[in-house]
Amino acid sequence: MPAWLHLPSRAITRFNHGLFRLTVWLMAIVVPVMLYEVVCRYLFNAPTVWAMELAVLLFGPYFLLGGPYLLHLRGHVALDLAHARMSPAWRRRMDLLNYPVIIVFCAILLYFSLPSALNAWAYRETSFSAWNPPIWPVKAAVPLALLLMLLQALVEWLTVWFGSTARHDESAQGAPQ
Repeated sequence: MPAWLHLPSRAITRFNHGLFRLTVWLMAIVVPVMLYEVVCRYLFNAPTVWAMELAVLLFGPYFLLGGPYLLHLRGHVALDLAHARMSPAWRRRMDLLNYPVIIVFCAILLYFSLPSALNAWAYRETSFSAWNPPIWPVKAAVPLALLLMLLQALVEWLTVWFGSTARHDESAQGAPQ
């Protein structure tokens, strides 16, 4: 990879890694909240109006914001059986094709999700439930995650484009990447 691309590529991956590490901690909130809800509901017959909704509102950003770094780790669902049987050159060709598809997909979703998030923020949208929490932060996580996924896919594509087939040789042997 050219030197002028190396620094921005590392910055994007590091940012996504840091965000990934932060979003993991959302489960430290979701799990006790769900435990509290279950105890209240089944032991005391007193369900809460907020616990399930909070869990859903936190799980969305957890799922979305962890995705870009998961792409770097190659942790998404893939056709590993087919990919593992290909030669390193064919794996490289497939990656050179797959990452632009991811980029286009993210760009399309970003185009359609950004207006919704901006409107939710402008109106300080809430859920209109009995608890009525703000949901604009959750809606803002959608285009943010899509932008970060798009950038990470671009970094991965550039890594494949300018890199050697070493990463593809390693993936066939199951070595960490």
